[in-house]
Amino acid sequence: MDDYLIGIGKRIKDIRKSCKKTISTIANTAQVSNGLISRIENGRTIPSLPVLLNIINALEIEVSVFFDGMPKSSRQNHIVSRADENSIIEKEDDAKGFTYKYIFGKQLSSIGFEAVLLEVKPDSQREKVETDAYEYKYVLSGECVYIIGDDEVLIKEGDSIFFDGRIPHVPVNRSSMTCKMLVLYFFFNTQND
Repeated sequence: MDDYLIGIGKRIKDIRKSCKKTISTIANTAQVSNGLISRIENGRTIPSLPVLLNIINALEIEVSVFFDGMPKSSRQNHIVSRADENSIIEKEDDAKGFTYKYIFGKQLSSIGFEAVLLEVKPDSQREKVETDAYEYKYVLSGECVYIIGDDEVLIKEGDSIFFDGRIPHVPVNRSSMTCKMLVLYFFFNTQND
């Protein structure tokens, strides 16, 4: 079941793109927000069963077809993520100057893990966001200010920061060069439903 959980968002995104439907179209039909669809597709949250069924209906496919296309467990001792499988993450908001590139994700027991390369260009603009994950950022090059709640923290090349993504946050690049960082998201399954 763990492989299903991590693959749900990717499966939704693949079907949506193959049908040439927008996030907005699926969200409107499923009666959810654009932001929720984006977070699900990008592995930042897992939909409840009713929401998932509404999304599958909005994709205009049968439930059995949706799950037939889900990845199966390989039971291998390792996981390889190939460069040609990496994809640009579509953002639901009006972010300017942000590029997220998905490079790896896996659900293991009660914890999910996702790795992303993030580029924040000078003069980037975006409102604060929240995720359902703990976030670890390691600056590969450049610098930016991370605003987390009411705190501002300057992080530079070689620095890292870790915080609860449920606190509204945004990186702001006030320098003249692009800031590149490795972002690790850690999702903990705390649902008691």
